[in-house]
Amino acid sequence: MAVTSADIARVFRAEHGRAVSVLIRALGDIDLAEDAVQDAFTVAVERWPREGMPPGPAGWIITTARRRAIDRLRRESTREARQAEAAALHAVDPTDGPDEEGPVKDERLRLVFTCCHPALSREAQVALTLRLLGGLTTPEIAHAFLVPEATMAQRIVRAKNKIRTAGIPYRVPRDEDLPARVTPVLRVIYLIFTEGHTATAGDDLGRPDLAAEAIRLGRVLVELMPDEPEAVGLLALMLLTEGRRPARTDTSGELVPLADQDRSLWNAAMIAEGHALVRRCLRRDAPGPYQLQAAISAVHTDTADAAGTDWSQVVALYDHLLRLAPTDVVRLNRAVAVAELDGPQAALGLLDGLDLTAYAPFHVVRAELLGRLGRRGESAAAWERAAQLSDNAPQARHLRRRAAAAAAERK
Repeated sequence: MAVTSADIARVFRAEHGRAVSVLIRALGDIDLAEDAVQDAFTVAVERWPREGMPPGPAGWIITTARRRAIDRLRRESTREARQAEAAALHAVDPTDGPDEEGPVKDERLRLVFTCCHPALSREAQVALTLRLLGGLTTPEIAHAFLVPEATMAQRIVRAKNKIRTAGIPYRVPRDEDLPARVTPVLRVIYLIFTEGHTATAGDDLGRPDLAAEAIRLGRVLVELMPDEPEAVGLLALMLLTEGRRPARTDTSGELVPLADQDRSLWNAAMIAEGHALVRRCLRRDAPGPYQLQAAISAVHTDTADAAGTDWSQVVALYDHLLRLAPTDVVRLNRAVAVAELDGPQAALGLLDGLDLTAYAPFHVVRAELLGRLGRRGESAAAWERAAQLSDNAPQARHLRRRAAAAAAERK
């Protein structure tokens, strides 16, 4: 069977993070590791369509990357130390895996914990881990943080430089290190899932492979730290969200909003598991942001149709969430619930002052509220602005259809 670019892309998404991490441990140099792995995939693009995919593509990539790193070190060597470094790397087989032992046995999750080093700022930990291990591009990470791409690129470069200049080691965390690192680890898993749920760009609404990997990591984390309620809450949130995937697009791949989805298509087992985990969180009575978001999702998935949603409960949960995470995104989502409870005019006033003008969902909410108030022209402009801010093809098409419908209603 011929190897296509899509086949190689799947290997890249699945193995890039592991390959980079293995090379980082062997080299101690992030940039060299990334470049070597990129070189290996370039070779794969050239050879695999002609020669076929090797039996173990992950091992092939790591071995090829190691050889490329050796070649680069030898070319750039001006001192005996660089030659010695290349020789040492040549003597080590990275595919054998790390010799370090620690409480985190799942390799991918262990690498996430390892990269979330406390010497880096929280944002740098998350951004760098997403880049190295999550396989997300700099634009995708910038989108997740709601910052310009150039800003995120600078953050990642600064984090790499700090690791290099400060000599920060990549070591497997010990049991006592886990609690201090769990918050950025949760954030990494959440953002990988978010990109899987709705991709930053591309022809598909989401990336199911990323969502599935995030859920897998969430399960492993809950098994590792069963007494960490936020880990349970995040897993519940992901399951309740992913359970709706079968109804998020129609047969032609076009986006279907939550209110219009055929709930009989939802993954009932996934939804039920998510609800059970939310009840488990409630019994612990130690609410955190992920648990509250999961509880909100549970309310949304607890009725036969959207009309039966208990909006007063949703608003109350958002009020609690705001006390723990007072962000403009939470305020925006709360405004959606307020609109259902108190009407669009009350909700529209809540959007004033939110610093989200570069965030497509802000304009979506505004467009919806303006349309319900009969302000069709403003609504059409808001729908169009949301479409301009989206590089996700199905999402952008949906938003432009809404813009066209609002403009037509104005006439």
